[in-house]
Amino acid sequence: MYVWPCAVVLAQYLWFHRSSLPGKAVLEIGAGVSLPGILAAKCGAKVTLSDSSLLPHCLDVCQQSCQMNNLPQISVVGLTWGHASPDLLALPPQDIILASDVFFEPEDFEPILMTVYFLMEKNPMLQFWSTYQVRSADWSLEALLYKWDMKCTHIPLETFDADRGEIAESDLPGRHTVEMLTISLRGQSPTGAVYAGTVKTPTRV
Repeated sequence: MYVWPCAVVLAQYLWFHRSSLPGKAVLEIGAGVSLPGILAAKCGAKVTLSDSSLLPHCLDVCQQSCQMNNLPQISVVGLTWGHASPDLLALPPQDIILASDVFFEPEDFEPILMTVYFLMEKNPMLQFWSTYQVRSADWSLEALLYKWDMKCTHIPLETFDADRGEIAESDLPGRHTVEMLTISLRGQSPTGAVYAGTVKTPTRV
């Protein structure tokens, strides 16, 4: 299974803050191979993996990752961004949502934030931790974050030892330009393992 550079960087962030994960309810969206979610479970989080309900092969990959890592307690659900499906409605309140490189196509940006916002209504302190590969200077989340009453914190890679071409004895992220951010509701103060740095909205996503 191929692991994307963004997943490696997000996993590094989780490992750096592993002491804050035990007992936390964690959902990974667009999970695929599920490296961040698997690592979170290994660190003691209560993890749910999800991918599009329209892509059963991706859900099969999530299940295979759980089996290969002896994690039968992880739930795998089909969630299609922007759709209020029964599986989405049935999810309990989450503490953290993980996503690596889901901001790939601009038409998906708002459906992703809609789904995240729905879960933030269940737990206003929920945080969305995401990595993305910089692809275009013309793509931005700024207007959508304002529309959905969210704020974004950019996490410098050097604050969690991810500012290198090789992480965890792998050759990833390599030459890819990967950024890390956290998103929360605008009225909430971030808690937990979040860099207390300058809040800014990425101009490239």
